[in-house]
Amino acid sequence: MPFNLDEFVASPSVEELDSLKKSDIVKVAKHYGIEFQPLMRNDEVKRYVLEYLVDESILPSTVLETAITVPTDNTFELKRLEMEMNKEIRLKEMEREREREEREREEREREREERERERKEREMQMQKEKEEREMQMQMQREKEAREHEFRLKQLELGVIKASDPKIGLDTGGFDVSKHVKFVPKFQEDNVEKFFNRFEKLGEQLKWPRDKWSILIQSNFTGKAQEVYSALSIEDSMDYDKVKKAILQAYELVPEAYRQKFRKYRKADTQTYVEFAYQKERHFDRWCASKRSPHLTL
Repeated sequence: MPFNLDEFVASPSVEELDSLKKSDIVKVAKHYGIEFQPLMRNDEVKRYVLEYLVDESILPSTVLETAITVPTDNTFELKRLEMEMNKEIRLKEMEREREREEREREEREREREERERERKEREMQMQKEKEEREMQMQMQREKEAREHEFRLKQLELGVIKASDPKIGLDTGGFDVSKHVKFVPKFQEDNVEKFFNRFEKLGEQLKWPRDKWSILIQSNFTGKAQEVYSALSIEDSMDYDKVKKAILQAYELVPEAYRQKFRKYRKADTQTYVEFAYQKERHFDRWCASKRSPHLTL
């Protein structure tokens, strides 16, 4: 049966008050102007209403003895302490959880740093070993180059023969020292002309082609000498490889001739005949360098 506020106000009773739901008891409290906290329990609000009705002599004071039991102030204090204690426990648990997560994070970070340190140490060790190997190889190459250059110088001066086991060559009876003096003088400003003259001379004097690299190196100067010294022993004995390396060092390769031909322009002091002649020379050199059987590009 729905609650009727007017009927309750007209004839209030402890029994009916005790049977009311919170929504109904709230209506009664508001009717009488009784103040209460919204979060108070139903029995607490009922107690406030009951005490009000007794104070207003609407109900006899004897009803308080058998009326609704409301927790005393001590009970409220105990509950409050319990709630605070529970809250403190939860906070401590949260703090312990946070500390645990922080320790785990720090541990992961230490492991990551340790792995990174080990990785860097491995890389440094590998780099060190690589540099040591490269240094040893470089020292060995320099040693071989010095020995090779020294032996070739001995050959040039006639101290030893090309067939001498120290130089490591079998000249087949060809005495290199007797022909070195016929090698043209090397000129850095006209390298192409030097090779052309040397090859013509070699063909005319019937020098064995496999001895050309021994003959030609004796007259190298400047950059050509540096390039020759940097070659391996095997490459230094191959005339075509020696020629290719030196021409590339002086940029006397087909691409360089092509660039010179494309970019050559008439100077103010040149006649058109002179310009045409020089342009034609650049073109001929470009074509000749591409046809050269001794230049591998």
